[in-house]
Amino acid sequence: MWPVATAIAAEEPLLLAELKPGRPHQFDWKSSCETWSVAFSPDGSWFAWSQGHCIVKLIPWPLEEHFIPKGFEAKSRSSKNDTKGRGSPKEKTLDCGQIVWGLAFSPWPSPPSRKLWARHHPQVPDISCLILATGLNDGQIKIWEVQTGLLLLNLSGHQDVVRDLSFTPSGSLILVSASRDKTLRIWDLNKHGKQIQVLSGHLQWVYCCSVSPDCSMLCSAAGEKSVFLWSMRSYTLIRKLEGHQSSVVSCDFSPDSALLVTASYDTNVIMWDPYTGERLRSLHHTQLDPPMDDSDVHISSLRSVCFSPEGLYLATVADDRLLRIWALELKTPIAFAPMTNGLCCTFFPHGGVIATGTRDGHVQFWTAPRVLSSLKHLCRKALRSFLTTYQVLALPIPKKMKEFLTYRTF
Repeated sequence: MWPVATAIAAEEPLLLAELKPGRPHQFDWKSSCETWSVAFSPDGSWFAWSQGHCIVKLIPWPLEEHFIPKGFEAKSRSSKNDTKGRGSPKEKTLDCGQIVWGLAFSPWPSPPSRKLWARHHPQVPDISCLILATGLNDGQIKIWEVQTGLLLLNLSGHQDVVRDLSFTPSGSLILVSASRDKTLRIWDLNKHGKQIQVLSGHLQWVYCCSVSPDCSMLCSAAGEKSVFLWSMRSYTLIRKLEGHQSSVVSCDFSPDSALLVTASYDTNVIMWDPYTGERLRSLHHTQLDPPMDDSDVHISSLRSVCFSPEGLYLATVADDRLLRIWALELKTPIAFAPMTNGLCCTFFPHGGVIATGTRDGHVQFWTAPRVLSSLKHLCRKALRSFLTTYQVLALPIPKKMKEFLTYRTF
């Protein structure tokens, strides 16, 4: 097996900070307090937290010093402090009016698209800025400008909860939404938020959607055993991926689009080749401790899975009160962290931190492995960002090199 990384830190994840919502007295009910979604902006400058009771917090990153234990301050913190008082971003509170289920930051639009927008849409709110999309309980999607906290657009079309959201990473401002109405919808924010496609076929609530980094594929997971792969060019179904034994609830593409991971209530994460539909590996979540009683039959049911930004690690959150970190080439976790009532997880885009959300409305920040990717992995990542599996297999190169490039060397 070829080494793909040199680990700098392989210790158990350490809790860096925990944020808890400060609730007004009138919000004393226990329902609707969950943090269903957390997200970092692609450039790592903002963190969004759906803290329950219809509220989203937009927090500048890195966090202020009083949130972080001594010794764990971000290296960039000194530069932020130098600019304090000179227009540095401030925390914002977005009152969405409904329970917030899904969050997604847009990528930064390219300068040409900003000029094009201003020229052709002078009377329309500026969508050439960093924006946040929020999926709500009533089927609405609200689009916010991050820098100002202003509401820009309200997208209507779904008939039930908007459970998840995903922007195309290209900066084209195409937004995909997944809903309990069993559909996915495609929106073009450059056209006043026009709905350009409805994708039907799921028989259950759609829990999750993820657009591949090369913008060619869309994965959707519903309360079904199969996962749907769609073409983002023709908006047609490419294939169904079947292998789970229970509902699939989370999915994510690797940074080079060469791998897809899906997480299910069956306690397994499956790693797929999205181009061939081949099942490459299963990661089984076994309990570290025996259950307290026989009723905990689904104690290891998975809630969330995500890739690390360099593509060498996975993080998973399960109902057994554990955050797990997995190395891509190993079948067992390399690290665990205890967490209660976890619902979602995501990596900081520049690595080193994992954010998790809980049923109590809390968000926690954990240390994540920092690695130096090998030159071989960096080359593989660069090649796979524009070559499909079939194109790699057609190359006149040795078989072992093809196996490495197609992640068949596990």
